[in-house]
Amino acid sequence: MLKTFPKGGIHPPENKLTSSKSIKRLPVPKVVYVPIAQHIGIPAEIVVDRKDKVEIGQVIAKSGGFVSSNIHSPVAGTVTKLDMIIDSSGYKKQCIVIRTDIKDESNFQENEFPLKKEITLSAEELLKRISDYGIVGLGGATFPSHVKLNVKPDKTIDCLIINGVECEPYLTSDHRLMLEKAEEILVGIKILMKALHVHKAIIGIENNKRDAIDIFKRLTSTEKEIQVAALQVKYPQGGEKQLVRALLNREVPKNGLPLDVGVVVNNVGTVFAIYQAVQHNLPLIERVVTVTGKKLNDPSNFWVKIGTPISDLIAEVGGLPEGTRKIVNGGPMMGKAIKNTDVPVTKGTSGILVIHENEAQRGKPENCVRCGQCVEVCPMGLEPHLLMNLAEKGFYEKASQEDIMTCIECGSCSYICPSHRPLLDYIRFGKNITKKLESSKN
Repeated sequence: MLKTFPKGGIHPPENKLTSSKSIKRLPVPKVVYVPIAQHIGIPAEIVVDRKDKVEIGQVIAKSGGFVSSNIHSPVAGTVTKLDMIIDSSGYKKQCIVIRTDIKDESNFQENEFPLKKEITLSAEELLKRISDYGIVGLGGATFPSHVKLNVKPDKTIDCLIINGVECEPYLTSDHRLMLEKAEEILVGIKILMKALHVHKAIIGIENNKRDAIDIFKRLTSTEKEIQVAALQVKYPQGGEKQLVRALLNREVPKNGLPLDVGVVVNNVGTVFAIYQAVQHNLPLIERVVTVTGKKLNDPSNFWVKIGTPISDLIAEVGGLPEGTRKIVNGGPMMGKAIKNTDVPVTKGTSGILVIHENEAQRGKPENCVRCGQCVEVCPMGLEPHLLMNLAEKGFYEKASQEDIMTCIECGSCSYICPSHRPLLDYIRFGKNITKKLESSKN
């Protein structure tokens, strides 16, 4: 029987329109807009100025603290502005604008390097390389990888989990990366095992990606310390807590981390970025992005420079179809709609979803019918209907007592609600207010 997490979950239509589409390289943009806050934690500090010439991979903003990350130039060119631009959050954020020198770009392809298996750096050197080269979690959270891997002496890690689930509908960037860069990912896993001093790794992949499962089973057939686990297709299987429960039957504590049960979880995209940094001295300056939607002419997967305007990606798939209602940064469950296509790709951009008006229309919210379906599907065992009511009425202290901060914002409750109630919208709002109130007490 296929493994899965026991509590809640749903199975929305997968709509993996681009699962058979090989990753193509997006043309180098004429201008890149590089935000200095592309990670959880303190924004990086700008170290370049207007009119400065920069090279590919040069540090343009240095880590602002321990929980922060370096930012590197994705192109060779000239800094034209230090500006405030609207990013995917909808708010203005500081960014570095660079005009590309295409002539210097033409002979440089970041991901086209020969496979290098031998790992020569020590564990300490590996952590420093990962920190220096700006690696963050590419599964969506963008947590600085060197922080996650810097395990304190009072914690014992006995297992590394590699997240190849990609349970979000439509998105296929991780799937294609596993198919096209499996050997590099395997080396990346060994790098992480060395950095963490662990002797067990499990690659978790949902069973709708049999081709990826087969490739990794073949590659690990002689690797006693690395296992491949096929998982039941269920959303949100890719959540860290759900994945740890499914693969190891360990329960991550409420408001805790996988670290608390002896586990570190890394997304396959992160693992590949770590391989590139350690084996080829390449900072995180590009990533795979799925550009998809049912009405697009040519939905595809691309290697994309960080800072590339989303308009460039949409132009490459044939432009916005007539009747487009919404553009989402990410997938339909956890992604967020963006205001315009000038928003740049960042380290956390896994996909761009173009939604036609036929699918974008929300149902009219009605009164809760007390059906309990939102409770049944919640993977964290919460009562979403209650949390929405508390947030809507401003009872934030009570919402905190009811564990609103435990919500992983998967959207399963909103998806299943027969009354079309905007459960996740209010819970997100309530979480933000609760977080601010708790911070003000400290």
